[in-house]
Amino acid sequence: MKVILQETLEGVGHLGDLINVADGFARNYLLPRRKAVEANSRSIKAFEHAKRVAAEKAKKEKLEIEAHAKKVSAVTLTIEAQVGKDDKMFGSVTAKDIAEGLAAQGFTVDRRKIQLAQPIKELGTVTVPIKMPRDVTATVTVRVVKKQEADTAAPASA
Repeated sequence: MKVILQETLEGVGHLGDLINVADGFARNYLLPRRKAVEANSRSIKAFEHAKRVAAEKAKKEKLEIEAHAKKVSAVTLTIEAQVGKDDKMFGSVTAKDIAEGLAAQGFTVDRRKIQLAQPIKELGTVTVPIKMPRDVTATVTVRVVKKQEADTAAPASA
């Protein structure tokens, strides 16, 4: 009996496969559990239509994600860090700091999606990739600058 699989089954086939299986296997296992539908001309056309609709929806979603990634990539994030002698940073800039900076600018990004190999431990400019859904990657420019001390800006009183 020819059936169209409705889900991926180990050792049988993948979602959407048109396969030929034993009649008993189809009647007793696949069809009652709705893991497959009988392959007639109507079900084949319906499945192909559903596949086309899903492909168009995925294409539209990918375009939206790419537009969002372009907006995120346009952002330049400036993070102030405390430094000591010879501009040596205390601590480091992590993915959490970058996610908070993006959230302050109106972009919600999961910190686990920020692909920072190691925390940033020196002043300067770094481009950081951010993984988005559907294999889209945005890059954010992060500038790490010296934090201006509040007490050095205030005049000394006598």
